[in-house]
Amino acid sequence: MMKKVSKNFWKDKKVLITGHTGFKGSWLSFWLNEMGAIVTGYALDPPTNPSFFKLLNLKSKIKSVYGDIRDLNSVKKHVKGAEIIFHLAAQALVLESYNNPVETYTTNIIGTVNLFEACREQKTLKAIINVTTDKCYKNREKPEIAYKESEPMGGFDPYSNSKACSELVTDSYRKSFFNSGAKIGIATARAGNVIGGGDFAYDRLIPDCVRGIMNRQKIIIRNPYSTRPWQHVLDPLSGYLILAESLCKSPKEFSEGWNFGPKEKGAKSVIEVVRTFCKLWDDEVKYQIKKDPRARHEASYLRLNSSKAQKKLLWKPRWDSETAVRKTVEWYKAYLNKENLEKLTSVQIRSY
Repeated sequence: MMKKVSKNFWKDKKVLITGHTGFKGSWLSFWLNEMGAIVTGYALDPPTNPSFFKLLNLKSKIKSVYGDIRDLNSVKKHVKGAEIIFHLAAQALVLESYNNPVETYTTNIIGTVNLFEACREQKTLKAIINVTTDKCYKNREKPEIAYKESEPMGGFDPYSNSKACSELVTDSYRKSFFNSGAKIGIATARAGNVIGGGDFAYDRLIPDCVRGIMNRQKIIIRNPYSTRPWQHVLDPLSGYLILAESLCKSPKEFSEGWNFGPKEKGAKSVIEVVRTFCKLWDDEVKYQIKKDPRARHEASYLRLNSSKAQKKLLWKPRWDSETAVRKTVEWYKAYLNKENLEKLTSVQIRSY
């Protein structure tokens, strides 16, 4: 038995999404708006140009507030009235975290502290989900290991480490100020490498592939044999939504950390994903392996064990890695052909 996201549950729910102008935040905002939720977003301007947020005209569909998660007084002002909060505001790129570690740590740790501090005063809140990452675990770089929620936190680079710290902050606030989730459900969500239409960030595999095609250049691959849990963005988002529903109904039972990764076979090497992408896009698309001997450390192996979410939340991933890439290719081709992206995104959500 598999649970589906309940459209009836979300209708007229007052939802706050921090980081709503980012890739995942924009997809979540669009989906919730489609289900009739009353969505408020709190974030900086979209981090890329173009952006999914602007291409889908989300500013006209939801209440969009410009704000910095590091500004406690501003956060306090805008969490008022929310019933459910999804915390996605973050500096979310590994390589960028090497360039700007202070910004990464302050955004990802102090930003989390500010959110929970602001939520201590709220009376309408029922659930908070802090979206972190699969990279929060102490990675032993062994391909046979799939990390469970009970594994120790760690993180080599500043991004991964800051998200591990965000996990610890969440656990402390839950125990210290929210009675271990007895009244307000508080959980963390850890997903794999998400792909999907509308991601234009730098140093991410699929956006780099699309830029190579747009510029009529070969796709450059830095780490061809690094293995990651690839999944379409709708898979973890469905997990977040189902988790939020569960937290509202039984807050204490579900107030903990949750993995939302792909099926075991969804852990693919970079080169496998690129080959699938090229095959689905056009046989003429070419790639080139170009390792940088001076490159910063990035994990070689990383897999998630999502059996807890599958057993307790009745969630499971629906699209395998090839379907995820196919849906992603479909979206970017529509973008390049100047098709109706709002309609296509809605169709993809309904088909999911």
